[in-house]
Amino acid sequence: MGAGKTTAARRIASRLGWEVADTDDLFEEKYRVSVSDFFQKYDETLYRRLESEVLKATESIHNTVISTGGGTACYFDNMAWMNQHGLTVFLHISEKAVVDRLLHAKRKRPLATGKSETELAEFVQQHYTARMPFYEQARITVKAENFDLENFMKLIEK
Repeated sequence: MGAGKTTAARRIASRLGWEVADTDDLFEEKYRVSVSDFFQKYDETLYRRLESEVLKATESIHNTVISTGGGTACYFDNMAWMNQHGLTVFLHISEKAVVDRLLHAKRKRPLATGKSETELAEFVQQHYTARMPFYEQARITVKAENFDLENFMKLIEK
């Protein structure tokens, strides 16, 4: 959350001449509800199950960079599935940078809404601790704070 996945995906897709798809957008199109509204009406467990179905439906999409939500890799077998079906990238960002981005984000995140800066810092730290083992399974890890598209493209060419 807040690492810049959507922005990086757009830049990479543009460079490759590919399409870009965001699983949050695909979710909203399929279920005709925003992710935020879904979280308010239903629970996270149901969201994660449906999110996994949306992710796995991308298998039929080719020449597309897929951007996922921050928690997608951590549920069901999603990370293993992504590694089998594409080149996975972990945009590593410091906890402090995530907190700063979330505090100043135009688009509010359902799991971060209504938290003070201290609560947000604790939330981010807890999520990083829990999610890092999944993120570290990505085939490529790059620093998100100063994402360098040229270096990234050289890296994936290898």
